[in-house]
Amino acid sequence: MPVLGAVGFDWDHGNLAKCQKHGLAVDDIESVFKGDVWLGVDRKHSMAEARFVAVGSGLGIRPIYVVFTLRQRGTRLLVRPVTARYMHRKEIERYEKEAAEDSENGNR
Repeated sequence: MPVLGAVGFDWDHGNLAKCQKHGLAVDDIESVFKGDVWLGVDRKHSMAEARFVAVGSGLGIRPIYVVFTLRQRGTRLLVRPVTARYMHRKEIERYEKEAAEDSENGNR
């Protein structure tokens, strides 16, 4: 899982409950980072700490949108999911269009 140098995940009751309320299991969320993933910066919510966005299909076909931050735990850098949900149809269409454009431009 070479996402921004992270070596694992940081889960606790708070972020686990928030992510699962949208119908996603831990395996679904973690699998997003193990496949072909699009990464971006969540500028809107990065006031107190840097937040990022990951979009990928994970274990299924329907893309998953994950907002996360990075946490240092000792010597380990971990992905801490803040929230995750399945993407809506219009978001999927926009993501697929942007991904195709990135691929054509050699940005992916």
